[in-house]
Amino acid sequence: MSTDSGTVLDAIRDGIVRGEFVPDQRLVEADLSERFSASRSSVRSALLQLTNEGLVERVQHRGARVRAVSLAEAIEITEVRMVVEGLCAAKAAERVTQADADGLRDIGARMSEAVASGDVLGYSEINQLLHRRIRELSRQTTAGGVLERLRGQIVRHQFRLAMQPGRPAVSLGEHLAIIDAICSGDPETAERAARRHLRGVIEALRAYEI
Repeated sequence: MSTDSGTVLDAIRDGIVRGEFVPDQRLVEADLSERFSASRSSVRSALLQLTNEGLVERVQHRGARVRAVSLAEAIEITEVRMVVEGLCAAKAAERVTQADADGLRDIGARMSEAVASGDVLGYSEINQLLHRRIRELSRQTTAGGVLERLRGQIVRHQFRLAMQPGRPAVSLGEHLAIIDAICSGDPETAERAARRHLRGVIEALRAYEI
């Protein structure tokens, strides 16, 4: 049974985000068709959509490959994220319920436990969960779609950043501040906290160049 185009799209996108397909790696339609039990037309359609999302690029006479994002571009993307995630944090603070707040605090507790135990990969996964949950609580679907596309483009740089010694401990305090502001129903403070966190990410990315 052939896999539909939407499922193939999700599978390839997820592979890029998770690092299964690395920057500059060729994406051969025949190989992807076999791997995902999908038709060549479904794979071609998926690659076209991923090109529009900025995750894949077409190279003349060589087909498609995973787009490599430079450090300078990663910083630009994070500057955009700083604005949009600030908006989402503010909207989440406006709409948060007690049950939502309890869920966010639970995520914060799990992040604290991961840092205390030195579980860097676990912390990184919970970090992504928190950002996704804030987007959901904001109910700002346009912003959420923008952030999801941008996240995929800089996942390699985010992983390198997470591996920096001491980085999770710094990031933890910033995330807990965002959680506190949202749970308190304070949109302005939540937006400032989100922007402060992303500003810290930008500073850490720039440190690569030194």
